[in-house]
Amino acid sequence: MSTVVVATEPVTSRRWFDRTLVDIVVVVAALVVFNLTTHFAPTPIAVAAVPVGALILLAFARARGVQWSDLGLSNIGRGARHGAAAAGLTLVVVAIAASIPLTQSAFLNERYGVNVGATLFAALVIIPLQTVIPEELAFRGVLHAKLSRRFGIRAVAVIGSLLFGLWHVASSLGLTVGNDGFSAVLGTGLFGQIIGVCGAVAGTTVAGFVFTWLRHRGGSILAPIGLHWALNGAGALAALAVWHVTFH
Repeated sequence: MSTVVVATEPVTSRRWFDRTLVDIVVVVAALVVFNLTTHFAPTPIAVAAVPVGALILLAFARARGVQWSDLGLSNIGRGARHGAAAAGLTLVVVAIAASIPLTQSAFLNERYGVNVGATLFAALVIIPLQTVIPEELAFRGVLHAKLSRRFGIRAVAVIGSLLFGLWHVASSLGLTVGNDGFSAVLGTGLFGQIIGVCGAVAGTTVAGFVFTWLRHRGGSILAPIGLHWALNGAGALAALAVWHVTFH
């Protein structure tokens, strides 16, 4: 009686600590460095930290084999349509909020409310080039691609959004000092500062979740770029309008 030997494929299990996970650690560590540099380095270096950092991360991702489509740099038309729709809705909501007395005080930000020319330049040039586009390249581009490849889209929505919220800790340290509306409610002391930071982190975490959803639905970072730019830019322009209506 003969014995039949059936060949079987060797069972392989995916290693938990792999190349993609290493890349994620590198990207997150780089984001920490860029963030600290932006807020604590001398001005010339601080201004360039995030834009240059985003380009470095983009080059790193490409060198590690990430495709343009994975980075959200394809589906331009679809992404632009999603971004324009989200931006338009945001502009309407901000305009309504800025016109209601109950919420007007939230827009009393000295940074954008005093100088018309400086505010317009910030909204149309500084905010998109120094903040919106670099952050979207870094978070909804490189980090999104790496997290999605290793853990899936749900992890991108949770982990990526939380990291985006933590990214805003340093930038929100003086939130209650420069905003008359927030300082009137929270004060300018340590307690108000802590509440302001926690609120900013919570708000930007939620925003990160929405940006990630738009990135996923639109298949392009142009979608979250449109919404991100509208939120920041419209906020600056609303601050300018409310400030001049209130004090003139």
